[in-house]
Amino acid sequence: QVQLVESGGGRVQAGGSLRLSCAASGRSTSSYAMGWFRQAPGKEREFVAGIDWSGGITSYADSVKGRFTISRDSAKNTVYLQMNSLNPEDTAVYYCAADRKWLGSGSWPLRSVEVWGQGTLVTVSS
Repeated sequence: QVQLVESGGGRVQAGGSLRLSCAASGRSTSSYAMGWFRQAPGKEREFVAGIDWSGGITSYADSVKGRFTISRDSAKNTVYLQMNSLNPEDTAVYYCAADRKWLGSGSWPLRSVEVWGQGTLVTVSS
């Protein structure tokens, strides 16, 4: 079983940047697609960005395209989410996710996720 540990959340002013990290441990971590979902207060959890097992295919929600960048360092078993031009609508708990079935293109179905991290809070103030 894979375990995921997120870090890097915090508070930032609108227009600022944050970088989230998610470290994976366990067996066969390199075979998992990894990515990020978020859940704002009173809203459902939604897909943000994902990257396939090879690191060659990425996908983003329309709301973050051009502002967020996902990447992975296979040697460190870590995936990153660089978030720029943050706005208050980006305020949410961000969850790292892993899945062996998702191929990296299009939106990542919530029900497909096999492993979740514990979440890290991102607060963007206006």
